[in-house]
Amino acid sequence: MLTNERIETILKDSGTLMTGHFLYTSGRHGDKYFEKARILQNPAYVAEIMGHLAGQFKDDNVDIVIAPAVGAVILGYELARQLGVTCLFTEREDDKMALRRGFVIPAGARVVVAEDVITTGGSVQEVIDIVKQSGGTLVGVALIVDRTGGTLDFGAKTAAAYTTVATSYEADKCPICAAGDVPLVKPGSRMLPIS
Repeated sequence: MLTNERIETILKDSGTLMTGHFLYTSGRHGDKYFEKARILQNPAYVAEIMGHLAGQFKDDNVDIVIAPAVGAVILGYELARQLGVTCLFTEREDDKMALRRGFVIPAGARVVVAEDVITTGGSVQEVIDIVKQSGGTLVGVALIVDRTGGTLDFGAKTAAAYTTVATSYEADKCPICAAGDVPLVKPGSRMLPIS
């Protein structure tokens, strides 16, 4: 079983967990950013973390792992591989998650949803809705990072490799801005330094 310290080391070493002064999409500022795609560059890290999460579901008779595209597809695949089950993924179609490519969740199938990082859980909930509409049974949700501090309830087991609280500030009340010594960076707009 992985310790929280080991997972944090993996997230930092892979460049997934960054610290500094970030402008989030919401317009708020914060001191942590999760560049979730960076973990995918290292198959050994993905296998280690997903193996840890697979252990949380090994006795739950899972039939299918499903993940929202694009970011969680590799994670869902690895979790399904380690559990020895089928892997599916959802895609956006007209701004709504959907099963495509002939994918089907049989009625009664026991399903785990895999996701990389959650902040509001919106994408996960959309995938859960697809599972339920298909007649599947939600066994649980497997996450690499839960930024809510474990406050979201999906109505089933939730296993997160790393749980934290994402503190953010209104731009005009940001203590990092007030200190004035760390430049504000918008993730995705340029290369980010890893500290």
